[in-house]
Amino acid sequence: MRFSVFQLSRQGGRKVNEDRMGYCYTRDSAVLMLADGLGGHPEGEVAAYLAVETVANLFQTMAQPKLTDVAGFLESAMMAAHHRILQYAMEKAMRDAPRTTLVIAVIQSGHVCWTHCGDSRFYLVRQQQLLARTQDHSFAERSRHNRHQGTTAPEPTEPNRNVLFTCLGSPVKPIFSRVEPLALQQGDTLMLCSDGLWSSLPEQDIVSELSQKTVATAVPDLVDRALLQAGDNSDNVTCLALSWQTPGPLEHGQCDIATESSHDVDFASTQRPNWLKHTHGEPNNLSP
Repeated sequence: MRFSVFQLSRQGGRKVNEDRMGYCYTRDSAVLMLADGLGGHPEGEVAAYLAVETVANLFQTMAQPKLTDVAGFLESAMMAAHHRILQYAMEKAMRDAPRTTLVIAVIQSGHVCWTHCGDSRFYLVRQQQLLARTQDHSFAERSRHNRHQGTTAPEPTEPNRNVLFTCLGSPVKPIFSRVEPLALQQGDTLMLCSDGLWSSLPEQDIVSELSQKTVATAVPDLVDRALLQAGDNSDNVTCLALSWQTPGPLEHGQCDIATESSHDVDFASTQRPNWLKHTHGEPNNLSP
């Protein structure tokens, strides 16, 4: 298993960056996760952190070195993150629990499988084409889907267009979508991102950047472009991308890891089974 990965988070015009991301891997399996804490609720950054931390901890426990049931892991990880946030709110006697989106992708046996809750997205780009993208759990996306299917539904009013109808930390059980494993090909690029990125850039521009550049170049370029396009009122922008190189067994010196984060590394860490955490600054090249 050989891949290159790069992650970056930058604060926009918000007082707090509530986005969190991370990834873990063994020699046979890898998980990527990204969460975006919801504004309008308390401590969104804590909800996002707890979600990412919970998924990482569960992966560390279950990937020995493979996950025996990828679909089961994804469902368990999503619900575990949800319950961890609710537990935190109960321990703090909070009237309103923190809330967050969450998108998770698992790579194993040359396949990728993913799940999401909310509007943080997963993209899969192959040969300059968008092969797959998650559908946001928002009223606006539901309306677009209904129109595409030829069904009639009331158009969401402007204030509600991007309101989510599900997230982690809500009082009701979250809705999350999962797809069947998809076989990867050499050169495929996977990307997880917060809405601060995709809401500011045309989809074709995202696909073009991921197709024509390495992830170490494409990710910073996409983040910078999104911030510039959105201007002073930009949302926080967070992106984690992986380039798949070969499905063979992981060999010493074959795992090229590059990470960068513009906020506290405790919240945006790259996590391996031995909990090595990367620091800020220049990309790192690591071997297991």
